Order: sequence, then C-alpha cells, then structure tokens
Amino acid sequence: MLDRDYQRFADCFLRVNVCPLGAGALAGSTLPLARERVAAWLGFVDAQGRPRISQNSMDAVSDRDFAVEFCAAAALLAVHLSRLAEDVVLWATSEFNFIRIADAYTTGSSLMPQKKNPDIAELARGKSGRVIGDLVSLLTLLKGLPMTYNRDLQEDKERLFDAADTVRATVRVFAAMLPHVRVNLAACAAAVCDPALLATDLADYLVRKGLAFRKAHRVVGAVVALAEKRGRPLNQLSLGEMQSLDKTFDREALRVFDLAKAMARRNLTGAPGTREVEKQLAKWRKQLGSGARGN
Repeated sequence: MLDRDYQRFADCFLRVNVCPLGAGALAGSTLPLARERVAAWLGFVDAQGRPRISQNSMDAVSDRDFAVEFCAAAALLAVHLSRLAEDVVLWATSEFNFIRIADAYTTGSSLMPQKKNPDIAELARGKSGRVIGDLVSLLTLLKGLPMTYNRDLQEDKERLFDAADTVRATVRVFAAMLPHVRVNLAACAAAVCDPALLATDLADYLVRKGLAFRKAHRVVGAVVALAEKRGRPLNQLSLGEMQSLDKTFDREALRVFDLAKAMARRNLTGAPGTREVEKQLAKWRKQLGSGARGN
C-alpha cells in the first residue's frame, strides 16, 4: 500500500509541474512574454524536456486541483500509516506481546511504572485525523468559489503546508522506529498453534479429493462442531470420527494440521507462505536499496 502511495505522489507531480507564469492576475498579458522559455529555465518540462505551461489564464490563477490532489494522496498515506500503527499498538500490548519496541520510541505510563506506551505508533494514528481534516478543509474552501481568483484562496497554504509537514514527519519517525521493533517469536508461535486456524486447509484437502468447496466447507463445519462437542482440538479427532461425517477423509487428512507444511502450501504470488514472503522481502530490499519502486 505504501508503494501505491509513492506512485500517487509521483503521478500528482505530473499535474503540478505546469508553469502558470504569464497568466497574470486573470487575463494573461499583452506583453510579448516567452512563456515556454521561462518554463524551461525553471524546470517545468515533461519527460522529453519540452516546456509545460498552463493553457487557460483564468484556470491558472483559480485552480487548486494540484493542492487537493496532493492533500488527497497525503490523507490516504496517513490512513495507511494509521492502520499500520494500529497493528503495532495492538501487537505491543501485554495481551498479544507479539513485539517489543525499543525504549527510545516509547514512554513510561504516568501511572503504571511497568508500562511502556507505543507513543510513535499512537501519534501516527492520531495524525491521520489532522491530515484528513486538511483535505476536507481545502475541498470545503473551494466548493463555493467562482472560476477565478478569490481572496478566500489564501487559506489554501496553511492546509497544504500542514499536510506536507505532518506526513513527512510521521513517515520519518515511523521509519526510524520500525528497525527497533523486536518480534517475540515464542508469543507468535503460541498464537498460531490452534489447529482450528487450519480448518480452511482441511476444506482445501477435501476439494483436492474431488469435493466441491461448498460441500467441503459444510463438512469441515460439521467436523469443527464435533471437536467442540467432544471438547478436543480439531487435530485430535480420530480418522474414524472424521469419516463418520464424510467417507472422503483418509489418513492424509490428519497431516493437514502441520503448520510448517500449511505455510509451504501457500505458494501463490502474494500469499503469506514462507517462500513467497522471502521472495517479497528480497524484492523490496533490492528496490529500496537502489532507490527504485515497483509497479
């Protein structure tokens, strides 16, 4: 999602990189201005080096699309950071204990001396509301204006600059925090040991045996209900108990609950299988290390 944010900002730049000089306050100028030459001097050019100048003088002074588009991209980036921050906050709680954040990026509780607050993540989550507000304020400012310059437009600077400053600071601090987050492998392993998490894999096993997924889903639901009735984990049902619900089950069904094998089976592009995650990590290390971005 952050790569899409990068692409949105790059795409936004294509439309902001247009020179308005020569539009005057409203109706251009009667002087023989070399607009293209000035645009080229100032770097308002396309990929082929050709100057890009505004084509309508009224639009050049009244348009704030570039500011709205930037604030929209900034607001979506802020929302993405907020969602990531929510995961960080949740994972850092004592109830989950999936991660530990370095002391430099936390603060102590004002009441509980043993507690570390994930301040960076919480602040990033809170800043999203501010950037969304910048976008809404700018849109509200524009909605009732006629198609030329009005003094109301002086209010655009505060919203635009605030959105830029806020997301830039948030990204920098969040990026600085992430390398100082340590994963609690034992807690994560304990969280995924419930065999019920692999109930869908059991349904997939039945599909590979020839059952339609709709029927496989219903059969596995009955297996889960039976395990709950017997008070046993799903992987501790006997083959006979499974076959009492559907004769398609064989001894291979009992091997479905091997977590390592279950992860290895998730080998589609984008899936969370071990091999695919390693491939994605290698891709992003290469692209971020070279300064490139993926499509």
